Amino acid sequence: MRLLIIQYAGDYREAFERLANGGPETYYAQKYSVDAVAEIGKQIGEVATLCCMTEKPYNQLLEKGVRAIGAGFDGKINVKKLIQLIEDYHPTHLVVRTPIRDVFRWAINNTVPTLALFAESIPTRKVRNKFRNYLLSQLLNNDRIQWIGSYGIDSSRVLQEIGVQSDKIIPWTFIVTETPESLSPKTLPAQAKPWQLFYIGSMIEAKGVGDILESIAKLKANKFPIKLKIAGNDKTGFFVNKAKQLQIEDCVEFLGIVPNKTVVPLMRESDLVLVPSRHEFPEGFPLAITHALCARTPIIASDHPMFINKLKDGISAKIFEAGNSVALAESIQKLLSDSDLYHNLSIASYETWKSLQLPVKFADLIQRWLHDSPENEQWLIDHRLSSGRYNSTSP
Repeated sequence: MRLLIIQYAGDYREAFERLANGGPETYYAQKYSVDAVAEIGKQIGEVATLCCMTEKPYNQLLEKGVRAIGAGFDGKINVKKLIQLIEDYHPTHLVVRTPIRDVFRWAINNTVPTLALFAESIPTRKVRNKFRNYLLSQLLNNDRIQWIGSYGIDSSRVLQEIGVQSDKIIPWTFIVTETPESLSPKTLPAQAKPWQLFYIGSMIEAKGVGDILESIAKLKANKFPIKLKIAGNDKTGFFVNKAKQLQIEDCVEFLGIVPNKTVVPLMRESDLVLVPSRHEFPEGFPLAITHALCARTPIIASDHPMFINKLKDGISAKIFEAGNSVALAESIQKLLSDSDLYHNLSIASYETWKSLQLPVKFADLIQRWLHDSPENEQWLIDHRLSSGRYNSTSP
């Protein structure tokens, strides 16, 4: 058996070598994901991870049974080259972690059993997306695409809404390595101070980073004492320059990429965690929310479609209109001026966190699919979206 795992971003070779040398995780469950793939390689013969976005092309055997392939694409996928890389590997099975229609079409035409395993939701808002989604759903409903894993309940239901058969969809999540259980709920400090805000994630406009900076500028102009820490890779320095243009560089600290083990402590020492994603960003369910719940630090989140069924305004988070920096600034000021609301949101974090937990984990889904047996087939059937087990979960 030769399994090829195709993903859009994330350099598997770099992560494998860094972790093997004792380096830190740069995102949640990274070691779990890397080790899970390596373990599969030991069991089946060979597994290769093909990463589309890498600085340079490469094809390297990392250890017996584990290969890493870098396509060397920068920003845009060369579909013809990607298909050639797939063909050159001669896979017997495919795991496709990003919705590239040409890859699914190739798998169908070449009768290669395939598992789709998405971590982000499918964009649905624009007219052109509706046609693309129709084409994608037709491919995913083909028998060669045996199962479709989707990160979280809401993103799974989006797949159903675009026409994917619900009896093929399986909601999944990562393993649990952190819980809120050991931390007490927070109270709003009575003494005035510069309030500390925290953001972690991709440094792009669609994630709402610019909206945060504009809200900080508004709060500073209103003499509301505020500080912001941002964790993420500002590759071009765009947001550093924007902070200077807004004259808020004294209020903002850019941390760069931080080790995963520091994320919850950074959130715990902050007064608020911001998750301001705009609707156009295809969120699954951001790990920043899970981390914040574990830290029991109140969240201010946008009304992104992937958030609003899990985060309720005034109950589990403060919700504002995505893309509206004025509304974000008002939400920050309101929450940091309401000690009862602040404490209640922190109290609710544990129950909110528990409501997000799912029985299917990333590695289990791949293993159960690969090792075909009546028991594993029944397990997959029992955990599909149409099984009824998710009906008690908030839609």
